[in-house]
Order: sequence, then C-alpha cells, then structure tokens
Amino acid sequence: MLQDKVAVAKKIDALLRNIIASGGFRLKYRITVNPASAASGSDLEQPEILVELAGPDSGLLLERGAEALRAIETVVHESLRLSSEDHDKISFDCQGYRAARQQELRLAAEVAAEKVLKAGVPFSFAPMSSRERRLIHLAFRDHELLTTQSEGEGGRRYVVLYPRNYKPPKPPRR
Repeated sequence: MLQDKVAVAKKIDALLRNIIASGGFRLKYRITVNPASAASGSDLEQPEILVELAGPDSGLLLERGAEALRAIETVVHESLRLSSEDHDKISFDCQGYRAARQQELRLAAEVAAEKVLKAGVPFSFAPMSSRERRLIHLAFRDHELLTTQSEGEGGRRYVVLYPRNYKPPKPPRR
C-alpha cells in the first residue's frame, strides 16, 4: 500500500506537467486517488491512484499497443522509485484503453480456456506486458481444471494455459 497517496499524486502531477510540456504534447490529465471500482466490474486490478489522459494527442499515446502510454507510466514508476509490487497501485489510462484491453484479455482467456479444456493441450498467449500477464494469471488462479505459467524472456514473455494435471508427451525414442 502506498504510504501517502496525496503526496504521491502531487509528485505524479509535477512529473506529468514536465513530460507533457517537454514533449510538446497536447494532453490533459486527471489524477484520482482511491478511484471507485471500474464499470467493467473487474476486481483483478484496482489501482490506488488512477491517472487518466486525454486530448488531441491521445492517439499518439495509444499507437503500437499504447507504447507511449506505457512508457510514461514506466518513467513515473521509476521516478517515484516504486518497488515492482507497487507498480499495479498506480495505473495510467487514455480514452478507456486499459478497460478495453482488460475486457479483450478476459475474452481471450475464456476462448483459450474452452480450447484447452476441449483439446487437453496447452494454449500459448501472445507476448504481453507483466501487468497483462498478471491479469491472465489472476483470471485462472482459482480454476479447478486449468493452471498458468509465464514463459519466455524480456519483452517476449507470454502466458501458457495448461490443463491442471498436464504431462507433456514424451519425445519418440530413437
């Protein structure tokens, strides 16, 4: 839990003012401490501080899978010297991108679960951020028949969904 959320929010405000001015972005933002639960009903990710950006340059933040939005979030996390456990406590969004992406991940998880249960073989998701991988892991944490595992390195890490008691086939003998 973040100690003094109001002080953290003020630091975020100062950092964003500097980033937006230095980058020449046409953006505004709203920082909410202890935001109400999102309308999506997701209990998987509830930040303590939500930063919502909007404006004529919103499209720039959302290009290439919201790469610039994630970069700003990373700069803020690093500037605040947050431990990795606290990264999920501060969330950045732009034009509802995060909520839409969470819904997309939930639907992908449902489809993957159906495939794995029907075929009995693992399903590999595409590479995704640590936050998105965490959402997939949380979606299946209490599932009786399925389990997850992250694999890969760096930016190519992905989640594999397995039947709970899956045993990989033995390679043929030579």
